[in-house]
Amino acid sequence: MIQLPGGPVLSVPFFYFALAFSSLLTLWLLYRTFSRLRRARWVEDTPTSLVRSAAQGLVELQGWVEAGGHEPLISPLASEPCLWYRFTVEEYRRSGKHREWRTVEKGQSDRPFLLRDATGECWIVPRGAEVHPRLRRRWEGNRRWPLSPTSQTRLLGALIGQRYRYTEEWLREGDPLYALGWFESRGGGREAFDTQRVARQIISDWKADYPNLLARFDRNRDGQLDQQEWQQVQAAAASEAQRRSNQAALQPVVHSLGKPPYRGLPFVLSDHHEEQLSRKLRRQSAGSLLGMLLAGMAAGWLWLGLLRL
Repeated sequence: MIQLPGGPVLSVPFFYFALAFSSLLTLWLLYRTFSRLRRARWVEDTPTSLVRSAAQGLVELQGWVEAGGHEPLISPLASEPCLWYRFTVEEYRRSGKHREWRTVEKGQSDRPFLLRDATGECWIVPRGAEVHPRLRRRWEGNRRWPLSPTSQTRLLGALIGQRYRYTEEWLREGDPLYALGWFESRGGGREAFDTQRVARQIISDWKADYPNLLARFDRNRDGQLDQQEWQQVQAAAASEAQRRSNQAALQPVVHSLGKPPYRGLPFVLSDHHEEQLSRKLRRQSAGSLLGMLLAGMAAGWLWLGLLRL
Protein backbone atom coordinates (compact mmCIF):
# COMPACT_ATOMS: atom_id res chain seq x y z
CA MET A 1 0.00 0.00 0.00
CA ILE A 2 1.13 3.57 -0.74
CA GLN A 3 0.10 6.52 1.42
CA LEU A 4 -0.44 9.82 -0.39
CA PRO A 5 -0.07 13.33 1.01
CA GLY A 6 -3.20 14.13 3.00
CA GLY A 7 -3.76 10.60 4.23
CA PRO A 8 -5.36 8.50 1.38
CA VAL A 9 -3.88 5.03 0.91
CA LEU A 10 -3.85 3.25 -2.47
CA SER A 11 -2.88 -0.25 -3.46
CA VAL A 12 0.39 -0.47 -5.40
CA PRO A 13 -1.13 -1.58 -8.76
CA PHE A 14 -3.85 1.07 -8.66
CA PHE A 15 -1.36 3.77 -7.63
CA TYR A 16 0.97 3.10 -10.56
CA PHE A 17 -1.97 2.89 -12.97
CA ALA A 18 -3.32 6.25 -11.73
CA LEU A 19 0.15 7.79 -11.90
CA ALA A 20 0.75 6.66 -15.49
CA PHE A 21 -2.77 7.60 -16.62
CA SER A 22 -2.73 11.11 -15.11
CA SER A 23 0.77 11.82 -16.43
CA LEU A 24 -0.04 10.71 -19.97
CA LEU A 25 -3.36 12.57 -19.87
CA THR A 26 -1.55 15.75 -18.83
CA LEU A 27 0.88 15.47 -21.75
CA TRP A 28 -1.93 14.73 -24.23
CA LEU A 29 -4.00 17.68 -23.05
CA LEU A 30 -0.93 19.92 -23.29
CA TYR A 31 -0.48 18.86 -26.92
CA ARG A 32 -4.19 19.34 -27.63
CA THR A 33 -4.17 22.82 -26.05
CA PHE A 34 -1.52 24.09 -28.43
CA SER A 35 -2.74 22.12 -31.49
CA ARG A 36 -6.29 23.56 -31.15
CA LEU A 37 -4.86 27.05 -30.68
CA ARG A 38 -2.62 26.63 -33.71
CA ARG A 39 -5.58 25.48 -35.82
CA ALA A 40 -7.52 28.58 -34.73
CA ARG A 41 -4.61 30.81 -35.74
CA TRP A 42 -4.43 29.12 -39.16
CA VAL A 43 -8.15 29.76 -39.67
CA GLU A 44 -7.89 33.39 -38.56
CA ASP A 45 -4.66 34.33 -40.37
CA THR A 46 -5.08 32.58 -43.75
CA PRO A 47 -6.76 34.92 -46.29
CA THR A 48 -9.77 33.57 -48.18
CA SER A 49 -9.11 32.84 -51.87
CA LEU A 50 -11.45 32.45 -54.82
CA VAL A 51 -11.33 29.14 -56.68
CA ARG A 52 -10.53 30.80 -60.02
CA SER A 53 -7.53 32.75 -58.69
CA ALA A 54 -6.28 30.53 -55.85
CA ALA A 55 -2.54 29.88 -55.73
CA GLN A 56 -1.15 26.37 -55.67
CA GLY A 57 -0.48 25.19 -52.11
CA LEU A 58 -2.15 25.92 -48.79
CA VAL A 59 -5.30 28.01 -49.30
CA GLU A 60 -8.58 28.86 -47.60
CA LEU A 61 -11.80 28.58 -49.61
CA GLN A 62 -15.41 29.34 -48.78
CA GLY A 63 -18.45 28.33 -50.78
CA TRP A 64 -21.18 25.72 -50.61
CA VAL A 65 -21.34 21.93 -50.96
CA GLU A 66 -22.38 20.27 -54.23
CA ALA A 67 -22.50 16.65 -55.36
CA GLY A 68 -20.67 17.16 -58.64
CA GLY A 69 -22.99 14.87 -60.57
CA HIS A 70 -22.95 12.04 -58.00
CA GLU A 71 -26.01 10.63 -56.30
CA PRO A 72 -26.19 11.61 -52.60
CA LEU A 73 -24.69 9.24 -50.06
CA ILE A 74 -26.97 7.67 -47.44
CA SER A 75 -25.59 7.77 -43.92
CA PRO A 76 -25.36 4.23 -42.46
CA LEU A 77 -27.10 4.87 -39.12
CA ALA A 78 -29.79 7.53 -39.61
CA SER A 79 -30.22 7.03 -43.40
CA GLU A 80 -29.75 10.75 -44.02
CA PRO A 81 -29.03 11.85 -47.63
CA CYS A 82 -25.69 13.65 -47.50
CA LEU A 83 -22.36 14.16 -49.26
CA TRP A 84 -20.14 13.26 -46.29
CA TYR A 85 -20.79 11.42 -43.02
CA ARG A 86 -19.03 10.16 -39.91
CA PHE A 87 -20.52 7.67 -37.44
CA THR A 88 -19.74 5.93 -34.17
CA VAL A 89 -21.49 3.00 -32.48
CA GLU A 90 -20.75 2.53 -28.76
CA GLU A 91 -21.76 -0.33 -26.46
CA TYR A 92 -22.48 0.20 -22.76
CA ARG A 93 -20.41 -2.33 -20.83
CA ARG A 94 -20.44 -3.29 -17.16
CA SER A 95 -17.60 -4.94 -15.26
CA GLY A 96 -18.29 -5.05 -11.56
CA LYS A 97 -18.69 -1.45 -10.46
CA HIS A 98 -17.06 -0.19 -13.62
CA ARG A 99 -19.33 1.26 -16.33
CA GLU A 100 -18.22 2.66 -19.67
CA TRP A 101 -19.22 3.32 -23.26
CA ARG A 102 -16.85 1.46 -25.59
CA THR A 103 -16.65 2.08 -29.35
CA VAL A 104 -17.50 -1.04 -31.38
CA GLU A 105 -18.02 0.49 -34.84
CA LYS A 106 -16.90 3.72 -36.46
CA GLY A 107 -16.20 5.08 -39.90
CA GLN A 108 -16.62 7.93 -42.32
CA SER A 109 -17.03 8.48 -46.05
CA ASP A 110 -14.14 9.53 -48.26
CA ARG A 111 -15.90 10.13 -51.60
CA PRO A 112 -14.94 13.53 -53.08
CA PHE A 113 -17.53 16.29 -53.39
CA LEU A 114 -17.53 19.83 -54.77
CA LEU A 115 -17.01 23.20 -53.16
CA ARG A 116 -18.46 25.92 -55.39
CA ASP A 117 -18.03 29.65 -55.06
CA ALA A 118 -18.95 32.56 -57.34
CA THR A 119 -15.90 31.96 -59.56
CA GLY A 120 -15.69 28.20 -60.01
CA GLU A 121 -15.66 24.77 -58.42
CA CYS A 122 -13.09 22.68 -56.58
CA TRP A 123 -13.16 18.97 -55.74
CA ILE A 124 -12.75 18.30 -52.02
CA VAL A 125 -10.96 15.03 -51.22
CA PRO A 126 -11.97 14.56 -47.55
CA ARG A 127 -9.65 11.69 -46.62
CA GLY A 128 -7.49 12.79 -43.70
CA ALA A 129 -9.47 15.97 -43.03
CA GLU A 130 -10.40 17.37 -39.63
CA VAL A 131 -14.13 17.90 -40.15
CA HIS A 132 -16.35 20.11 -37.96
CA PRO A 133 -19.99 19.59 -39.05
CA ARG A 134 -22.97 21.38 -37.51
CA LEU A 135 -25.38 18.53 -38.17
CA ARG A 136 -25.05 15.88 -35.46
CA ARG A 137 -27.42 13.33 -34.01
CA ARG A 138 -27.05 11.01 -31.00
CA TRP A 139 -29.54 8.41 -29.78
CA GLU A 140 -29.65 4.99 -28.11
CA GLY A 141 -30.99 1.56 -28.92
CA ASN A 142 -30.66 -2.14 -28.13
CA ARG A 143 -29.17 -3.27 -31.48
CA ARG A 144 -25.65 -2.92 -32.78
CA TRP A 145 -27.09 -1.27 -35.91
CA PRO A 146 -30.17 0.90 -35.28
CA LEU A 147 -33.50 0.42 -36.97
CA SER A 148 -34.53 4.06 -36.61
CA PRO A 149 -32.88 7.24 -35.32
CA THR A 150 -36.06 8.10 -33.40
CA SER A 151 -36.55 4.85 -31.50
CA GLN A 152 -35.40 5.45 -27.93
CA THR A 153 -34.97 2.04 -26.29
CA ARG A 154 -32.88 2.87 -23.23
CA LEU A 155 -35.28 1.07 -20.86
CA LEU A 156 -35.58 -1.98 -23.11
CA GLY A 157 -31.81 -2.12 -23.51
CA ALA A 158 -31.37 -2.01 -19.75
CA LEU A 159 -33.87 -4.85 -19.29
CA ILE A 160 -32.29 -7.21 -21.82
CA GLY A 161 -28.73 -6.29 -20.93
CA GLN A 162 -27.67 -4.61 -24.16
CA ARG A 163 -27.47 -0.90 -24.75
CA TYR A 164 -25.94 0.95 -27.67
CA ARG A 165 -25.35 4.62 -28.36
CA TYR A 166 -25.21 5.95 -31.93
CA THR A 167 -23.60 9.19 -33.05
CA GLU A 168 -23.68 10.47 -36.62
CA GLU A 169 -22.54 13.71 -38.29
CA TRP A 170 -22.93 14.76 -41.91
CA LEU A 171 -22.62 17.48 -44.55
CA ARG A 172 -25.58 18.10 -46.86
CA GLU A 173 -25.74 19.39 -50.41
CA GLY A 174 -26.25 23.15 -50.46
CA ASP A 175 -24.72 23.71 -47.02
CA PRO A 176 -22.03 26.38 -46.63
CA LEU A 177 -18.49 25.01 -46.57
CA TYR A 178 -15.25 26.36 -45.17
CA ALA A 179 -12.12 24.53 -46.40
CA LEU A 180 -8.46 25.00 -45.46
CA GLY A 181 -6.08 22.61 -47.20
CA TRP A 182 -3.72 21.91 -50.09
CA PHE A 183 -4.97 23.30 -53.41
CA GLU A 184 -3.87 21.84 -56.76
CA SER A 185 -4.95 22.44 -60.37
CA ARG A 186 -4.52 19.96 -63.21
CA GLY A 187 -5.24 20.15 -66.92
CA GLY A 188 -5.25 23.11 -69.27
CA GLY A 189 -1.52 22.77 -69.94
CA ARG A 190 -0.59 23.46 -66.31
CA GLU A 191 1.52 20.33 -65.90
CA ALA A 192 4.97 20.17 -67.48
CA PHE A 193 4.76 17.69 -70.36
CA ASP A 194 8.10 16.00 -71.12
CA THR A 195 7.69 15.21 -74.81
CA GLN A 196 11.09 13.47 -75.00
CA ARG A 197 10.22 11.12 -72.17
CA VAL A 198 6.82 10.41 -73.72
CA ALA A 199 8.46 9.77 -77.11
CA ARG A 200 10.83 7.23 -75.54
CA GLN A 201 7.89 5.48 -73.90
CA ILE A 202 6.04 5.38 -77.22
CA ILE A 203 9.04 3.77 -78.93
CA SER A 204 9.27 1.24 -76.07
CA ASP A 205 5.60 0.37 -76.55
CA TRP A 206 6.08 -0.02 -80.29
CA LYS A 207 9.07 -2.32 -79.74
CA ALA A 208 6.85 -4.60 -77.65
CA ASP A 209 5.00 -5.38 -80.91
CA TYR A 210 8.05 -5.64 -83.13
CA PRO A 211 6.37 -7.34 -86.14
CA ASN A 212 3.92 -4.44 -86.37
CA LEU A 213 6.83 -1.96 -86.03
CA LEU A 214 8.59 -3.64 -88.97
CA ALA A 215 5.40 -3.61 -91.03
CA ARG A 216 5.12 0.18 -90.52
CA PHE A 217 8.73 1.30 -90.98
CA ASP A 218 10.74 -1.46 -92.77
CA ARG A 219 10.57 0.14 -96.23
CA ASN A 220 12.98 -2.22 -97.98
CA ARG A 221 11.45 -5.33 -96.42
CA ASP A 222 14.76 -6.81 -95.25
CA GLY A 223 13.44 -7.78 -91.81
CA GLN A 224 15.31 -5.12 -89.86
CA LEU A 225 15.39 -1.36 -89.33
CA ASP A 226 18.37 0.45 -90.77
CA GLN A 227 19.55 3.89 -89.62
CA GLN A 228 17.28 5.84 -91.95
CA GLU A 229 14.24 3.76 -91.00
CA TRP A 230 15.08 4.15 -87.31
CA GLN A 231 15.15 7.93 -87.75
CA GLN A 232 11.65 7.67 -89.19
CA VAL A 233 10.57 5.71 -86.09
CA GLN A 234 11.96 8.46 -83.84
CA ALA A 235 10.31 11.20 -85.89
CA ALA A 236 6.96 9.42 -85.76
CA ALA A 237 7.26 8.93 -81.98
CA ALA A 238 8.16 12.63 -81.50
CA SER A 239 5.13 13.63 -83.59
CA GLU A 240 2.84 11.39 -81.53
CA ALA A 241 4.27 12.78 -78.27
CA GLN A 242 3.62 16.34 -79.47
CA ARG A 243 0.05 15.40 -80.42
CA ARG A 244 -0.52 14.05 -76.90
CA SER A 245 0.95 17.22 -75.41
CA ASN A 246 -1.41 19.40 -77.46
CA GLN A 247 -4.34 17.20 -76.48
CA ALA A 248 -3.44 17.45 -72.77
CA ALA A 249 -3.32 21.25 -73.05
CA LEU A 250 -6.92 21.26 -74.28
CA GLN A 251 -8.20 19.37 -71.23
CA PRO A 252 -10.30 21.49 -68.83
CA VAL A 253 -8.67 22.70 -65.63
CA VAL A 254 -9.69 20.62 -62.59
CA HIS A 255 -9.11 22.05 -59.11
CA SER A 256 -8.85 19.88 -56.00
CA LEU A 257 -8.22 20.45 -52.32
CA GLY A 258 -6.96 17.74 -49.99
CA LYS A 259 -4.53 16.82 -47.25
CA PRO A 260 -1.22 18.75 -47.43
CA PRO A 261 1.86 16.69 -48.34
CA TYR A 262 3.83 18.22 -45.45
CA ARG A 263 3.39 17.45 -41.76
CA GLY A 264 2.11 20.23 -39.54
CA LEU A 265 -0.07 21.91 -42.17
CA PRO A 266 -3.83 21.89 -41.51
CA PHE A 267 -6.63 20.26 -43.47
CA VAL A 268 -9.91 21.53 -42.02
CA LEU A 269 -13.46 21.28 -43.37
CA SER A 270 -16.52 22.79 -41.72
CA ASP A 271 -20.01 24.04 -42.47
CA HIS A 272 -19.54 26.64 -39.70
CA HIS A 273 -18.75 30.22 -40.58
CA GLU A 274 -15.04 31.03 -40.30
CA GLU A 275 -15.51 33.08 -37.12
CA GLN A 276 -17.67 30.38 -35.52
CA LEU A 277 -15.07 27.74 -36.35
CA SER A 278 -12.30 29.87 -34.87
CA ARG A 279 -14.27 30.35 -31.64
CA LYS A 280 -14.98 26.62 -31.46
CA LEU A 281 -11.29 25.76 -31.81
CA ARG A 282 -10.33 28.32 -29.17
CA ARG A 283 -12.96 26.91 -26.78
CA GLN A 284 -11.52 23.44 -27.32
CA SER A 285 -8.05 24.82 -26.59
CA ALA A 286 -9.26 26.52 -23.39
CA GLY A 287 -11.07 23.37 -22.27
CA SER A 288 -7.95 21.29 -22.90
CA LEU A 289 -5.89 23.79 -20.90
CA LEU A 290 -8.28 23.51 -17.94
CA GLY A 291 -8.22 19.71 -18.17
CA MET A 292 -4.41 19.75 -18.35
CA LEU A 293 -4.21 21.81 -15.16
CA LEU A 294 -6.51 19.42 -13.29
CA ALA A 295 -4.75 16.31 -14.62
CA GLY A 296 -1.39 17.89 -13.86
CA MET A 297 -2.42 18.60 -10.25
CA ALA A 298 -3.52 14.97 -9.85
CA ALA A 299 -0.29 13.71 -11.41
CA GLY A 300 1.79 16.01 -9.18
CA TRP A 301 -0.03 14.76 -6.09
CA LEU A 302 0.69 11.15 -7.07
CA TRP A 303 4.34 11.93 -7.85
CA LEU A 304 4.68 13.45 -4.35
CA GLY A 305 3.42 10.18 -2.93
CA LEU A 306 6.00 8.29 -4.97
CA LEU A 307 8.84 10.53 -3.77
CA ARG A 308 7.90 9.85 -0.17
CA LEU A 309 8.57 6.13 -0.55
